[in-house]
Amino acid sequence: MSKEIDTDTIISKEDVLAYLAANPNFLQTTPEAADLLVPSKDKSNGRKVADFQYYLVEKARADKATVEKQTADIIENARSNMHNLTRIHTAVLKLLEAECFQEFIHVITMDLNAILNIDLTCLVVESNGHNMSALNLNGIRIVPEGTINTWMGDKEHILESDIHGIEQIYGGGAGLVRSQAILRIDVSQNTPPAILAFGSRNPETFQQGQGTELISFMTRVIERSMRAWLHLPL
Repeated sequence: MSKEIDTDTIISKEDVLAYLAANPNFLQTTPEAADLLVPSKDKSNGRKVADFQYYLVEKARADKATVEKQTADIIENARSNMHNLTRIHTAVLKLLEAECFQEFIHVITMDLNAILNIDLTCLVVESNGHNMSALNLNGIRIVPEGTINTWMGDKEHILESDIHGIEQIYGGGAGLVRSQAILRIDVSQNTPPAILAFGSRNPETFQQGQGTELISFMTRVIERSMRAWLHLPL
């Protein structure tokens, strides 16, 4: 809201010039004042008017560049999100098209790599040596009881960058893995702890703080599909 000017106190041009002469750093300490002024185009008499106009032009250019960068970042982020969403949709449809449990596991451990543009996808399940009879083990990696809770703690997912892959998860491909996303798989109360691990040779593919909504949704689809294939209750 603008302030009303006291008509009893008229500020003259000489008063303004005197104030600026006494406060030569006024525009540095109060840069918003420059937005209220219209600079002269007159470059005569050796005055520094041209420098002041240059200051305003440069400020406008900087503001324009900032807005353009912010807009470009928003557009790029939107494109990336749409691309990732399309990949997840394709992956889910591929999972649902499996005609047998072994084909379903093959989609997880082989086909998802190409669909999601990552290097390795691994399904890891704990075993105490007696609880795996319901599973066809081809394509599923087995770890000793308690291993997954040691890795995950109380977390539902882990995103890590600039790492070295764990051989128990990725087998012979562990040396390729430089970033990973690991999500818990909760199929049923009657099944042992399990995880779905995505590994990439790019150290920045997965990073802490990234959104996990899309891959979490796909994980929930995998849980429900496994439950149906194995005829398990919740």
